[in-house]
Amino acid sequence: MTIIPRTLFTPWVTTFVLLAFGSQSIATDTSLQSFSIATPGYHYRFPEDHGAHERFRTEWWYYTGHLTAGDGRAFGFQLTFFRRGIPPDQVKTDPSTWSLHQLYLAHFALTDLRSGQFLYADKLSREGLGKAGAATDRLRVWIDRWSVSTDDQVPDGQRLQAATDEFAIDLQVISKKSPTLHGQQGISHKGAAPEQASHYYSLTRLATKGEIRVGTETFPVTGLSWMDHEFGSADLGRDIVGWDWFSLQLSDSTELMWYSLRRADGSADSVSSGTLVLADGQTRPLSAQDVTIEPLAHWTSPRSNARYPQRWRLSAPSLGLNLDVRSLLADQELNTAHSTRVIYWEGAVSATGQIHGAPVTGRGYVELTGYAERFIQRL
Repeated sequence: MTIIPRTLFTPWVTTFVLLAFGSQSIATDTSLQSFSIATPGYHYRFPEDHGAHERFRTEWWYYTGHLTAGDGRAFGFQLTFFRRGIPPDQVKTDPSTWSLHQLYLAHFALTDLRSGQFLYADKLSREGLGKAGAATDRLRVWIDRWSVSTDDQVPDGQRLQAATDEFAIDLQVISKKSPTLHGQQGISHKGAAPEQASHYYSLTRLATKGEIRVGTETFPVTGLSWMDHEFGSADLGRDIVGWDWFSLQLSDSTELMWYSLRRADGSADSVSSGTLVLADGQTRPLSAQDVTIEPLAHWTSPRSNARYPQRWRLSAPSLGLNLDVRSLLADQELNTAHSTRVIYWEGAVSATGQIHGAPVTGRGYVELTGYAERFIQRL
């Protein structure tokens, strides 16, 4: 969910490192006045809304998926792009191409479940000279050679590309369901204040095919992916220390998105919420009273000493839903020192359980922030 910060924001966007470019002053709450806030009445239009929304301060495009090679080798992946707008009064008057109006960041990770490897990389750049950017009328976001874009050759298709010396993906995804709007008509609340909200939608079932490279080996793969897109301008409340976000694709062709915003005492904030997507694409919004998540096991990172949940009992009595969700690899921790400077856990998970007494299985991703250190706004 990268709440936009996965929420507002959720993950990381609020941690953008403007000082990396030296000349920008530190943003304050007054900078919110330069941007629009997420309010009821917004009318989504696709495919235009897959593009950037520069009148909002923070935005992210987030992809995860489970992929399988022909020999059964299984992989998980994450590719996320962030955009952070700079308030006009903080933009240098220098008219050069390198003047900073938008900051772009990206996280890229691959989980190789056969070898037990977790690989990740991150980037930070600014618009200018074509090094980074985002189209406003369609999906096209990039930093250097990492990109997500509309695939004009395929209806409802998108192309995901990213590569490092160690690993790479080149994937085509095709949406099998219409966009799911979260919250109240696409308004997802992240706090008690009216401005603490974002516009948030997902493509919850993306048929995926392409190639993965690990080292010098390349694997043709197929599978399912998930896409989140969120944009807004306010940040999380000061009483929120982090969040737990779940995206699950189940064997009965339903999907579940859920996020819990955590307070310092470990309790979930009352604005925590989610969405159940039915097989036919209809949706059911879920409130904090509908879903209970109980951690059953933990893993402690040898690098950050953060203690992350690794197995959960997820229940929603009103849905007849009971799931056992488990991490598929303990060490899926990222330290994004080259971009958002946040340590968090983002990993591939499996699910087994029942819906209204019928057995289901599933795959998904879980994002855990605020365990290595309290989530704080660094702008």
